[in-house]
Amino acid sequence: MSGHWGILVSDPWLQNQFTQVELRSLKSQFVSMRRESGRLTVGDLASKMSRLKVVGENLSEKERASYIQDLYENTGEEVDFELFLKVYLKLQTFASSRTGSNAKNSSAFLKAATTTLLHTISESEKASYVAHINNYLAGDEFLKKCLPIDSSTNDLFEIAKDGVLLCKLINVAVPRTIDERAINTKRLLNPWERNENHTLCLNSAKAIGCTVVNIGTQDFIEGRRHLVLGLISQIIKIQLLADLNLKKTPQLVELVNDSEDMEELMSLAPEKILLRWMNFHLKKSDYKKIVTNFSSDVRDAEAYAHLLSVLAPEYTNPSTLAVKNPYERAKLVLEHADKMGCKRYITARDIVEGSPNLNLAFVAHIFQHRNGLSTQAKQSSLLENLLDDTQDSREERAFRLWINSLGNSTYINNVFEDVRNGWVLLETLDKVSPGIVDWKIANKPPIKLPFKKVENCNQVVKIGKQLKFSLVNIAGNDIVQGYKKLILAYLWQLMRCNILQLLKNLRFHSHGKEITDADILQWANSKASSSGSQCRINSFKDKSVSDGIFFLELLSSVQPRAVNWGLVTKGITDQEKMMNATYIISIARKLGCSIFLLPEDITEVNQKMILTLTASIMYWFLKHPLEERTVGSSDSESGSQLETTSNSTLDDSASDSSAEENGSM
Repeated sequence: MSGHWGILVSDPWLQNQFTQVELRSLKSQFVSMRRESGRLTVGDLASKMSRLKVVGENLSEKERASYIQDLYENTGEEVDFELFLKVYLKLQTFASSRTGSNAKNSSAFLKAATTTLLHTISESEKASYVAHINNYLAGDEFLKKCLPIDSSTNDLFEIAKDGVLLCKLINVAVPRTIDERAINTKRLLNPWERNENHTLCLNSAKAIGCTVVNIGTQDFIEGRRHLVLGLISQIIKIQLLADLNLKKTPQLVELVNDSEDMEELMSLAPEKILLRWMNFHLKKSDYKKIVTNFSSDVRDAEAYAHLLSVLAPEYTNPSTLAVKNPYERAKLVLEHADKMGCKRYITARDIVEGSPNLNLAFVAHIFQHRNGLSTQAKQSSLLENLLDDTQDSREERAFRLWINSLGNSTYINNVFEDVRNGWVLLETLDKVSPGIVDWKIANKPPIKLPFKKVENCNQVVKIGKQLKFSLVNIAGNDIVQGYKKLILAYLWQLMRCNILQLLKNLRFHSHGKEITDADILQWANSKASSSGSQCRINSFKDKSVSDGIFFLELLSSVQPRAVNWGLVTKGITDQEKMMNATYIISIARKLGCSIFLLPEDITEVNQKMILTLTASIMYWFLKHPLEERTVGSSDSESGSQLETTSNSTLDDSASDSSAEENGSM
């Protein structure tokens, strides 16, 4: 591996400043920036680096431009990757010197494609997350030997090294994500078994919405604390914000007045809905300000005092608003919260210091415990449609998670709303087919003029036709208007194109020929039969797939020790089919397949998702030489032994493809 990264960076000093994953991510960003305008100069960096963490979030463009100008006289000089890294490091040092160790997002939820590189962690956040883990995993049979964790030590990172704790935490956040029968839970795991758990964890984290393009299995083994804590914070955040949508909490319709507001609410990120909920209740009090963030706007604790008085007036202490000292007020607020039965997640010091992650966790927990909304939700036709559209919802979820896994600059929360300006689709197209987007005519958000959105979407449709998508009588304006069926149809063709392109790129197998659905089907049947299986499917909508046996045979044929047949059911009853389907998905993720389907997609035979699952298994098999698939020993219970490389998945390759042209692959 070291030789591989030496090609990217020849300067030994630079090599030592970054992890391999960070280099790969920064390389992808560099290539993307250069492609947008054809060339990249020193003078371009001030604006282009706005998308990078710490540098972009703690320095204004004017500050970055001034600093760069002081360092480099010739701003017209073309930037190569090594110069890009040097400028980045200098700006980062400048940013951290101005903001101190509490730089904005120093332990953020990793919504960007690169890490902070400050490698600092917040002890307050660590203590809060440890308390969460101790509470929610207290009854776990396997983990009881190491719980409760002492937050004053670094035990959390040692315990996380075998991957078990993180897998269990994902299941707390989103139940049934991981079939725990697939986790290697021997008391002493060998390196391959640990790697399997880490791979299962990372692919499952992506499948619930975490951004992990900057984390590899090696980071867990080496105990990189800022990355481990960043992933834990994302998982906990997903758990705490799980109810902040109209499906889980229909009462949220109380926050809107008409269907237009409803559509806006549906498009908001959970954090934004939480802020809207908070302001909805604050309007009932004497508080006159609008809370726009979970940091500076709540540091004086006044908003909290008013919010809790509205939600639980029986515990109101008149002294809370009377005291002048924000720290003392924060302590009284937490006393109020305790009387309501809310776990704190936060200390008074965290409130006055404006910790965004912990304030968000605190407010989310209050919402879960007592949201103060009417139990009789007012109905609307839009809400009824939303709750009825199960199939569209499942596909939207799969496409959203897939897009977010690619490491685009924009994180999407609702496909139907977030693709309407065309920018996310252009970014995704560029990941799937690097260089295909004409960035000179693309309009970057925020886009206020409707015709600019149409221009972006017209290019999206044009590129789709270049890629031979079926787009009869479709115009860019149809995407801008948010026609769901059309958007889903386009995204399916885009995801399928990505899979087929990745398979085609394995030239030793395809010899550069186009790969078709029929090729994938033929490979799957041939592979399954080669290990003595009698199972065969006629198409990706073959109803016999629903019992899961074919996929278990296929997984067993590509990795003989992957499946523990003692755990497999006959797949006759609905419950047995569901157990097999859950096991299949976890085993595939444990191999290294990055997949976003649900067990129901297998039991109900969703043709599109069945194709993606089969293609993902095929891609993994063809990408890994025989020796990688057979090295090492396996857990006798799980019977699973896999690769020793870091998290090689479909979307990682998609992210890396932009770097391929520069010799990094």
